[in-house]
Amino acid sequence: MIQDLPQSVLFCCDHNAVRSPMAEGIMKKFYGTGTYVQSVGVMNDLEIDGFSIGVCEEIGVELSRHRSRSFDEMEQWGDDLSSFDLIVSLSPASQRRALELTRYFHLDVEYWPIMDPTGLGETRETKLNAYRQVRDQIISHLIKRWGKPLEA
Repeated sequence: MIQDLPQSVLFCCDHNAVRSPMAEGIMKKFYGTGTYVQSVGVMNDLEIDGFSIGVCEEIGVELSRHRSRSFDEMEQWGDDLSSFDLIVSLSPASQRRALELTRYFHLDVEYWPIMDPTGLGETRETKLNAYRQVRDQIISHLIKRWGKPLEA
């Protein structure tokens, strides 16, 4: 069911290097700047994934300047979880962490089961195809939740 855009959304996954930055970038492109969108990971031990950058460039989404951060770093930098209207977790570990951190806040936490493409595929092309699948899964969830993109 299509719903109104929230004022703020936080996407989260395991490392903030593949799925959540893709979701953040695609949402910003699709729905503009009316919604504050950020992303985090349970851990911050990886840089943005090159395949994520590549498959998002294919649809005009820039990710190369993304800097990975964890939930803990987000709070240290002044972003308070309670200031978000919605947290969308894209992995089981990030869902557990989001629910643990928000148990005292009144905000919505949703789980979108998005596959982890890291480690899939033997060749560059099969790896890219796995990442494209993830990108397309995210796009499908975004459109199902908030409707067609405001800009194509």
